[in-house]
Amino acid sequence: MTDRNNDPISDGPLDSAPFGFSPEPLQREALFAELDNAGVELGTYDRLIVDWIARWDYPTVATIASLIRRAGGTTK
Repeated sequence: MTDRNNDPISDGPLDSAPFGFSPEPLQREALFAELDNAGVELGTYDRLIVDWIARWDYPTVATIASLIRRAGGTTK
């Protein structure tokens, strides 16, 4: 489980786009961490898609990470 101190990923429903910026490597790390914490087993193609998504804009990536967190029941 990752440390979530100062974590910008929302544990609850979003009513507006998350604000901020995170470089691609950190976005990738956040997505993989949320998937791991949710217990999602990944295949080679899954990892390729997560790498692709990590290059998207921050509000989209943060929303996807939040959805994974909430769906996986891994909130604080």
